[in-house]
Amino acid sequence: MNERFLGYIKKQMETLKLLRDYFPMAVFTGKCLVFISEDWRVELTEHKDSDFSKPDAEPSIIRVRIFKKALNGDFVPGHYEDFQLASLGELAEQIEKYVQLAIGKNIREDPI
Repeated sequence: MNERFLGYIKKQMETLKLLRDYFPMAVFTGKCLVFISEDWRVELTEHKDSDFSKPDAEPSIIRVRIFKKALNGDFVPGHYEDFQLASLGELAEQIEKYVQLAIGKNIREDPI
């Protein structure tokens, strides 16, 4: 495999790993951060520009996907939003606010 590609894969989850410290109720699956309750599932995934000719200066895109449990027990996708903020603190605050407004619970302090 191309060494540059391996470096890209290794860096792919850097921001998610840092966000894991900000959201102690989340579970890191290796590919996403997950918050889950009886009624909700919130997933945070990290995406980077796959254009290897660009420098790594741009921050990762964190996609927040919110699922609500349907009557049949399956989680149905609902809202999603992409966040791309350079400051980790601001990124975490905006994600927290978005999820809180979408589901009506604080994901940092309360299990969703």
